[in-house]
Amino acid sequence: MLAVLFGLLICSGQGDETSRTDIWPQWRGPTGDSVAPSRDLPTRWSKTENIAWQSPLPGWGNSTPAIWRDAVFVTTQENDRLLLLRLDRKSGKTIWQRDVGRGTPRRQGPIGNGRFHDEHNMASPSPVTDGQHVWVHFGNGDLACYTFSGEHVWKQNLMKSYGAYSIWWGHANSPCLAGDMIISVCMQDPKGDGPSYVVAHDKRTGKEKWLVKRATGASEEPADSYTTPLLFRNGDRTELIVFGGNVLDAYDPQNGKRLWHCGIFAGNRVISGPTLAGDTIYAVQGMKGPLFAVRGGGTGDVTASHVRWKYAGQTPDAASPVVANGLVFLATNPGMAVCIDAANGKELWKQRLANGFLATPLVVCDKVYFFGKEGKATIVEAARSFKVIAQCDLEEEIVASPAVAGNDLFLRTKENLYRIGKTTVKDAER
Repeated sequence: MLAVLFGLLICSGQGDETSRTDIWPQWRGPTGDSVAPSRDLPTRWSKTENIAWQSPLPGWGNSTPAIWRDAVFVTTQENDRLLLLRLDRKSGKTIWQRDVGRGTPRRQGPIGNGRFHDEHNMASPSPVTDGQHVWVHFGNGDLACYTFSGEHVWKQNLMKSYGAYSIWWGHANSPCLAGDMIISVCMQDPKGDGPSYVVAHDKRTGKEKWLVKRATGASEEPADSYTTPLLFRNGDRTELIVFGGNVLDAYDPQNGKRLWHCGIFAGNRVISGPTLAGDTIYAVQGMKGPLFAVRGGGTGDVTASHVRWKYAGQTPDAASPVVANGLVFLATNPGMAVCIDAANGKELWKQRLANGFLATPLVVCDKVYFFGKEGKATIVEAARSFKVIAQCDLEEEIVASPAVAGNDLFLRTKENLYRIGKTTVKDAER
């Protein structure tokens, strides 16, 4: 419900004191659902049009930038160096760069235990910030905290603390903030050297607050998940929603107690993350399986009582669903955009828009931005009938999902970070 209210306030021009439009603090934005806190994003750009700046990045990675007013944080991997950079939002210049750790993805040999898919590396998890500190996680297990001035605060290595990553194709889960805690997940093949778990650390000190082993009954690759937790503010209780291992479940972020679980899923490993809209969670079963709508909340096993509908058409393997105007939008790996009625799961339209989608779409009021892997973006109306508003092309590979701050769009390609838009960044009141 918070995400819906947030979006309504932004689109109506209200709520300026409660919803800043100049922050994108985590994977998928302020509300964790890829809804942009802006009313006026660019709908036209190219290599030469509406580019406020283009900043070459050392190495590469698929993480999304985290933005807090004038600070843009991005992680990357250059050879074996795992890096955190702070860029200036006005100019795109690097303010500082920190070496967080070292790691080399293994590309050949047996799956699991350090084997990474060719499409990503150890810089896939996205940073998260609260306006004072920034937290980063890498595929070698390093979880670290820095100040905005670049001072190192603390670092933990989750593999050293809890066991090796045995996920088949390389750890990629982003952390999330819940109050004073930074929460991380690991969901992987139980036949490896490490367990699956959810763990919370004190965001200021790195001290462990709680740890919960997550045994789902799944084994081998179906036990793997590359998704990021999301928070559901359900009345007077907050639920930490986790998806993977053929289970969608929720935990109390204060103590790790499991609140409910749904076992409707029977697919393979999961890359596409869950999306919350109102009290409903939209989650795609692994390996392009069905999309399920599951009501959040409840106690214990809610499989029989909380599944609202199932859509068995074309679904994504990578991009997460987005929701706008009572509609669910999907971006499939082969490049198909699909629109579904959020009330009943009925398919309303589908259109091929690109050669392939890996990035999660972006919702901007009544528009949905789809980003093709080849660099072509298509903007459509968030409506029950298909209508293209504009098409734009950066002519560079896009795998990372977009970020937004103010009226600017931030796109990460294989080589560069772009700020798209011509607005002037103003210093916000602190």
